[in-house]
Amino acid sequence: MGTNGGRAGAYEGRRVELDILRALVVLGLVFFHSALVFSPDDDFYVKNPQTTGAVTVLAGFGVVWAMPMLFLVAGLGARHSIRRRGPGGFARERLLRLGVPLVFATVVLCPLPQWLRLRAADPGYDESYPGFWRRFLTVRPDLADFPFVLDGEYFETGHLWFVVLLLAFCLLLAPVAGALATASGGLVPALSRRPALLLVPALPLAAVNALLGMEEGFAGWNRWAYLLFFAYGFALADEPRVREASSRAAVAFGVLGLVLFAGTAPGFIAGDDPFTAWDPVAVATRALFGAAGWCWVLAILGLLDRRRQRSAADGPATDAATSQETDTATGKGTAGRPALLGYLAVAALPLYVLHQPAVVAYAYGVVGWQAPMAVKYLVIVAASLATVLLVYEFAVRRTAVTRLLFGLRGSLVSGGRHGESARRA
Repeated sequence: MGTNGGRAGAYEGRRVELDILRALVVLGLVFFHSALVFSPDDDFYVKNPQTTGAVTVLAGFGVVWAMPMLFLVAGLGARHSIRRRGPGGFARERLLRLGVPLVFATVVLCPLPQWLRLRAADPGYDESYPGFWRRFLTVRPDLADFPFVLDGEYFETGHLWFVVLLLAFCLLLAPVAGALATASGGLVPALSRRPALLLVPALPLAAVNALLGMEEGFAGWNRWAYLLFFAYGFALADEPRVREASSRAAVAFGVLGLVLFAGTAPGFIAGDDPFTAWDPVAVATRALFGAAGWCWVLAILGLLDRRRQRSAADGPATDAATSQETDTATGKGTAGRPALLGYLAVAALPLYVLHQPAVVAYAYGVVGWQAPMAVKYLVIVAASLATVLLVYEFAVRRTAVTRLLFGLRGSLVSGGRHGESARRA
């Protein structure tokens, strides 16, 4: 590595690799939700007549870290945003960039999967989409399920639960951001000297999952566990000394996470109801799941920093994949070269908003085919990916109005650099 200064330099600057990871996780949700069409356990909108338990096992390896990582990266982004805008400006900006897409997509996109669910379950169901749309939007206040404050017979936020929680967490964070940053600052020296202390945040996660229960509708985690990941991202994920410690212990954290995750197998396979039951096996299963998730997130963060550290030692030219600035208007890097990963990083929120209606629509059309499950799955995935990417490119990112509706900054002007950099999420 060379000098201490070289090591410090490896941990400086915006963690662009996490923005890219966030985009890849969002694209991975197309594969994940397409797989749920073939799962025997999940109550997905449209189900294939034949299912396989292999989907449940494979899905478990994704849910244990993927959505937690999205909330942690969002917490890190909140830290950068609050530094620039202050708490009040941060709250206003998040209301605009998350609140507007949430309202728009809830009204325009979320009714479709519910309507297709009814049509798939009952071949005799013939209600028109406009008729169902009016019933879908018949809602009443319900504060018992905070932060989901609207309820109705057919209403749901669907996959937008992530946006609902993220907006709520941002608004909860804004008034206490300064205190949280100060409190975490006192812990950093101890964490950096003893990497094993980075496992301590796993204890609250294990406790929340164990005591409050896991929620299948939120990718298997308790909603308030996601608040912890968001807070950990804000407080710790950008601290150079914490990052160096997690980098040194990344492999050990990954192995520990695998062992803890394996420990959940008896509860999930043979247990009565591991998500909510109160027998010792169920409680232990939920606790192990929460701890495993933190270990895997730590391991991924550490391994990414190892790569960045090696790139910094070799020189800046080799780090283009993570350091190249990306123009949100043109989709090219500062040197004019194509920057696909940077393009996707900017597109993460619109792609997330668009992906599930596309998956459900194609699944509705495909499950009736006389074809192997693998063929159906590949068709759903390929068609959904093509659709969301084409809709994003030609119907979202090219006008100021659609950019606003899907949470993108700035306006697209041909040849200009009027959007913010992907490095400034």
